[in-house]
Amino acid sequence: MPASVSVAASARLHLGFLDMNGGLGRKFGGVGLALDAPATRLTLIRADRNGVEGPESARAATLLERAQEALGVAGRHRLTIEQAIPAHAGLGSGTQLALAVSAALRRLEDLPHDPTADAALMARGARSGLGAGLFQHGGVVVDGGRGPHTSTPPVVARAEFPDAWRVLLIGDPDAVGLHGADERDAFAELPPFDAATSGEVCRLVLMQILPALAEREFAPFGAAVTRIQALVGDHFAPAQGGRRFTSAKVEATVARLLADGATGGGQTSWGPTGFAFVDSDAAARRLLGRHGAQARREGLDISIHRGLNRGARIDAVYARIA
Repeated sequence: MPASVSVAASARLHLGFLDMNGGLGRKFGGVGLALDAPATRLTLIRADRNGVEGPESARAATLLERAQEALGVAGRHRLTIEQAIPAHAGLGSGTQLALAVSAALRRLEDLPHDPTADAALMARGARSGLGAGLFQHGGVVVDGGRGPHTSTPPVVARAEFPDAWRVLLIGDPDAVGLHGADERDAFAELPPFDAATSGEVCRLVLMQILPALAEREFAPFGAAVTRIQALVGDHFAPAQGGRRFTSAKVEATVARLLADGATGGGQTSWGPTGFAFVDSDAAARRLLGRHGAQARREGLDISIHRGLNRGARIDAVYARIA
């Protein structure tokens, strides 16, 4: 068995839910994209007792104990978090950390790799299967929502994100997206999502986003993401101060990027992180040059990213035999 295991799991964009109406017996569903950064990176080794160090260590300690119990592992371990996706920013930090911890433990203890099962074991994916799907496959993933007997929402489609396209991420370090009990309360209090709107979102994903990715057609991809974000953003606005975005500063920056040639603008999950797509690295750098200084003056982070067309990296190190 390995002496140590390292896992690198990348952030994701949640581009929108498919069906919050639930009239067909399944609810939520979603479309998401794996990003090249930021990432959660950790290393796990065996130890006499549990110990965790690094960013998000308190959260990771709870996850390690849960994984040990769920997987029936009696031994103890030392977990080092070298890097963590920012928490409560809409980038999937909690799910990626949980899946990284459980994947490392499985590999170290010679158990079969199973992110789909781990999402349920680690109490992730209550509404979305995107975290598990992107952890395993990368690229652009569509999950089929939660039915009456669903454990982890299944991946029903997956596409490569074109290498040439770029994503501009806009973060607000002073804002925090809804999470935990506040998130659950928000979902409970939101008005009903009508079937016609769910139908439009599903049509946009099936007949515009996925074909556009397959044929590398940037304009229809971006237009579909923009429309989905408008529909879903309007639904969630009552829980976000009446806005489509958690952060008004992020919303204004995304609007400026869209007015200057970007497309597919929106907010990932509850934010506060926003995004916009461009069709080349040169276009991304041009927009960053035009709008980056103002964004930074307003206290925002703005950066250029690629899509990531692979799942999490899991690397084992074996002790040398003398």
